[in-house]
Amino acid sequence: MVIKFVVLVLLGGLLALLQRKQVEAKSPHILFIVADDLGWNDVGFHNPAMKTPNIDKLAREGLILNQTYLQPLCSPSRHALMTGYYPYHAGLQHLVILPWQPVCSPLKMKFLPQRLKDIGYATHMVGKWHLGFCSWNCTPTYRGFDSFFGYYNAQGDHYSHTWYNYLDYRDNEKPVKNLNGTYSTFTFVSRAQDIIKKHNSSQPLFLYMAFQNVHDPIQVPKQYEDMYPNIKTQGRRQFSGMVSALDEAIGNITDQLRESGMYDDTLIVFTSDNGGWPKYYGNNYPLRGGKFTVYEGGTRVVSFVHGAGLQKTGESYESIMHAVDWSDTLVEAAGGKPDLMGDGVSQWSSIANNFPGPRTELVYNFDSDLAPEEGHAAIRVGDYKLIDGYPSLYPDWYKPDQLYTFKPEPSIPEMQAHAGRYQLFNLKDDPTEHNDLSKSRPDIVTEMSERLRLLTQNAVPPNYPLVPDPKSNPSKFDDVWSPGWC
Repeated sequence: MVIKFVVLVLLGGLLALLQRKQVEAKSPHILFIVADDLGWNDVGFHNPAMKTPNIDKLAREGLILNQTYLQPLCSPSRHALMTGYYPYHAGLQHLVILPWQPVCSPLKMKFLPQRLKDIGYATHMVGKWHLGFCSWNCTPTYRGFDSFFGYYNAQGDHYSHTWYNYLDYRDNEKPVKNLNGTYSTFTFVSRAQDIIKKHNSSQPLFLYMAFQNVHDPIQVPKQYEDMYPNIKTQGRRQFSGMVSALDEAIGNITDQLRESGMYDDTLIVFTSDNGGWPKYYGNNYPLRGGKFTVYEGGTRVVSFVHGAGLQKTGESYESIMHAVDWSDTLVEAAGGKPDLMGDGVSQWSSIANNFPGPRTELVYNFDSDLAPEEGHAAIRVGDYKLIDGYPSLYPDWYKPDQLYTFKPEPSIPEMQAHAGRYQLFNLKDDPTEHNDLSKSRPDIVTEMSERLRLLTQNAVPPNYPLVPDPKSNPSKFDDVWSPGWC
């Protein structure tokens, strides 16, 4: 009897191991591409004036996500992508993390690469972090990535890799000082190709490519700018060249996946981190607004999926999706389980089969404790969208290749004067937000404002120190933006 029991236990263990191995064998490689400040109107499949053949091909062969939302700005978006939690549950809802602030995405929140490592993935990151770096514990290789090549801050010179004249370029934990003069997109592609070449394809790979393009400063090698001789405005011409440099980079990475025999087994996700920035020639037309705003132009982003696991392709996915959904969605695609405590919901089965998705509402942002540069708050429930307060700096509809005079940032009292003012739109009938229904449908305003209040009742106050921490000064770290001071 004892022998029979031991045999059964061994057989059960062997079966469980085989099942786990089968799950692991079916796990796709995942290439997660995030463009920086790429607008709705800045890709060829939305605007034929843009030369993005690689992006367009992937999008059209895959599934275009037409109603995917991120935050109005960078740090909040990247936090939502990595954790599955809204920024207002982490104190990151106000503007972005600045290099002299002792702030990072909360360490108690488990990052996507950590979740994927738990189910057998190799995890690598290339590009922009912008989730805090005052402590080493806040940085990529301490938050689930096997390797990191890129920069910690919001932006920097694309050639010197400096911000405020201090270096911000890392290979894992070491500063990179020998690439001054090399365009950052080229260095990122080279590292991605090297990761793919060296990877043992029997293990699933998660490669997070967080490109610097097309964030300001507007810089690009001239051959890319010259691809757009018909664009009159120099800034828009250079910006468009940055988009094409990004497109070529994505083509080079996917070519490497093919050469390494991994392409057919790879799920590719592409998204921008927020809408385009009109001040720096990004364009979201015909959507209203841009980066910083809670209008659609600041939050509804270019996005698609391609490759392994998709059962229906060459179509568009019209269900609502938010940045907080990506963590659970990719973990499920990889064979893992959702985080039942997070704000996200897995949309993998819906995306894979192009079925209606599970999300019916989302919070664009909730930021009422400080001067609301990026909007007090906004919520979508079904087809209706309610904006509460000041929507932000770019409230209009900006066509490409035109020069605009932008109003200066209003004073804090002027912004606070918008508190309690509502705008209501039916996005199904009015996706470009021209017709404010708040006066004609006060019943919907009341219902949605109450729903927003309920969803944000446990919001964490913004963690946004106004006084720079002197310990952050890069002169204390050999003129390099560095961790180790908080």
